Amino acid sequence: MKKVVFDLEPLSCPSCIKKIEGTLKKMDGVREAKVLFHSGKVRVQFDDNIVHVDELQKTIVNLGYPVLSQRVS
Repeated sequence: MKKVVFDLEPLSCPSCIKKIEGTLKKMDGVREAKVLFHSGKVRVQFDDNIVHVDELQKTIVNLGYPVLSQRVS
């Protein structure tokens, strides 16, 4: 399992959390997705044999949330 933290601009509404988390959690290979509302961070634990970090980022961007940076560990 790998972890990635995506930095977004601060989110404007609590429903953004459910939208991002819910979509990521439905993806094959995603074990956990957590949005930190005030900091605009999205933490994802995933299996990189099933899903690639670029796919995760693309999903977030397609939901309308530009990704400013990412850190994989």
